[in-house]
Amino acid sequence: EIMAFRNVNRRRHIGLQQLSSLASIGRTLLGPVKSYKFIVDVSTSESALTCSAVRLLESLDLTSAVGQLLNETIQAQNKEYKTGMTTLLFLVGAWSNAVLECLQQNVPLSLVVSVMSEGLNSCSEKVKCLQLSVHDLYKGPKSVPIHFSSRSLGSQITENIPVSKEECFPESLHSHQASPCDPHDRCLNSHLCISDNITPSLVEPVGNKTMPAVLGSSLIASNFNKRTKLTHSRYFNTPEKSHCPLQTDNFGSAPIRPGACPYEFNDFGQLAMALSHGNQSSMKLVQDIFRCQQQIAERKGSSQFNIAEVVTCCLPGLSENYSCVCPGYITLVSPEKATVTKQLRDRPLQILLIDGDLREKYRHLGFNRPSNVSTISESVALQESSSESIWINCALDILIQSKVNLILVKGNVCENLMERCILNNILIINPVTDTVLHAFEKGIGVQLVTYLSQVNSHYVGSGVWVDFWKTLELDNKVPVSIKAEGIHLVTAVLCSTVTSKMQVTEDQFWTCAYRLYHALTDQKVFPGGGAVELLCLSHLQKLEEQSLKQADKYPSGELHMSSCWLTKSLTQYKSVVLKALASGWHQYLSRVMYNTASYESEFEASTFIDHHLKKATDCSSPSSYILKEFNKGIKVMDDVDLSIKQEEALKIYDNVTSKVEAWRRALDLVLLVLQTDAEIITGPKRNQLLNSHTSSEFTFV
Repeated sequence: EIMAFRNVNRRRHIGLQQLSSLASIGRTLLGPVKSYKFIVDVSTSESALTCSAVRLLESLDLTSAVGQLLNETIQAQNKEYKTGMTTLLFLVGAWSNAVLECLQQNVPLSLVVSVMSEGLNSCSEKVKCLQLSVHDLYKGPKSVPIHFSSRSLGSQITENIPVSKEECFPESLHSHQASPCDPHDRCLNSHLCISDNITPSLVEPVGNKTMPAVLGSSLIASNFNKRTKLTHSRYFNTPEKSHCPLQTDNFGSAPIRPGACPYEFNDFGQLAMALSHGNQSSMKLVQDIFRCQQQIAERKGSSQFNIAEVVTCCLPGLSENYSCVCPGYITLVSPEKATVTKQLRDRPLQILLIDGDLREKYRHLGFNRPSNVSTISESVALQESSSESIWINCALDILIQSKVNLILVKGNVCENLMERCILNNILIINPVTDTVLHAFEKGIGVQLVTYLSQVNSHYVGSGVWVDFWKTLELDNKVPVSIKAEGIHLVTAVLCSTVTSKMQVTEDQFWTCAYRLYHALTDQKVFPGGGAVELLCLSHLQKLEEQSLKQADKYPSGELHMSSCWLTKSLTQYKSVVLKALASGWHQYLSRVMYNTASYESEFEASTFIDHHLKKATDCSSPSSYILKEFNKGIKVMDDVDLSIKQEEALKIYDNVTSKVEAWRRALDLVLLVLQTDAEIITGPKRNQLLNSHTSSEFTFV
């Protein structure tokens, strides 16, 4: 048998070239100041606006195997951490080019794989010394206490005093905020309050206004979650999160509950803003959610941020200033359902939770139909119509007899049954996420049902209230609110005057929510602003110098006379591979700095990085130098938000595990694609390949 791979000296390594090309489309998405991209469908002329790596790849027609692998890797990172995808995408491109350069210098493929993997592992261990305990972050004398009161920061509204419409508009946008956990269940607004009598005519139109630029801190966004074991090709199968009540910190800390927050943070607001990475408005909503959950948790004797009890409701057409946080479940319904809501408001309702579709032919996952039964009929259409009509009548009888007024359905609903229910003042809300279903299941104490034939007293809950959230209509939809005693569900209402920007706004909110969640769960963060990447560069530089010194000990003649080919190759080429690995992080920092418009070119940004890198390397302890500069407020990437005064500027923090995991996923993908061109050939194909005219394109080992 023989191993063959394409001769990379002829630049025929298609896989890495495709990775580099695909990753290059996301270069402008890196950093806190992102450039929005319009993706146009040539066939339909429809377009989509995005500034996220996930949405970008979702919108592209990735037909190649490499493109699909890249998309799966990004999706796996998003599913597990919700952050770090753009970092992953950029490093895939940077390290693909780095590997190609190594191969052009005749570095053996096996050494590229081993040295790069060892180099990344070494850096991952090295940066652990930069981890900062969340509990000790804000202990300085200048810290400003932030108490978990029932009022948002800066709120001047008395809870029992109604707010007029005039008070809620531009003259006082930043001076009125609703109570975070208002006993009257008013919205939790981080920007302003909105009275219940707002009409669509009061909504500020887009007009000819340009979309506001996204300003933010000069930080590289990466984040954290729990992972006890890292395996190769992790992007094919993402390990499921543990459902055990306790999880162990993979950095050696004591077991903690997921989402547990055992400490009280005197400066929680500063911690949240330091993790916002420029999305202050989204993080303020997350803070309101945390405060509301904090009050609920304190009454139970515990403290936690439960992201599993948070949902979003997007309202395109309203100004971003109207985004707020509300207890309960907020959703949009059709005008017909709004009519039923009007009939059901102000009285307790009976609720039914359906985990599946509400249709006659729906069968749960894993259902096996009888194999020995066949149905014969001369009028199939008539039989199906009659069967559906009988099913609808039976379903309606069950709902009426059970006195059900409200149904939350996970999947689709039969249109004819929907119409009959509307006529009988039965409100059906669909589709509903698992988060909502489980929140009502837990709060009310009822069980989910798969089929209506299962309905009995154990499946019908009570004490649910439905009402209009605001007296307005958006795109022929009306927002309604569903609440119940014991339900801890919180809805973040997200608004945007630009409809195409709605998805971006929602993604930014969830990114901020998961950054805070991971930080509180792990109780550790990294210093941001490029500090971690700078330490990696310094560490790799030292490893490269050590490798060069070792190579100098062996003259070239001795290397060729060495009995072990792999040993002499490792000594000769290790510094080349380490330098290539470092180039990925160097390009990453340079690009982020350039994207912030703080530097006129990537070359100028690179010079600035080299300046700090030299100082860190000359220092006896590079990590101490980096932490010292970070504490002084000097970042590799300057803050571009000029509205923040220097004395009010916040430190910037990154999450831990998602940042490291983004590095690992990026390198794993690059090395996987690199090794797929290597193939073991046996049998007749071996001789055919050796004698073919394409044999010059391969290297045989």
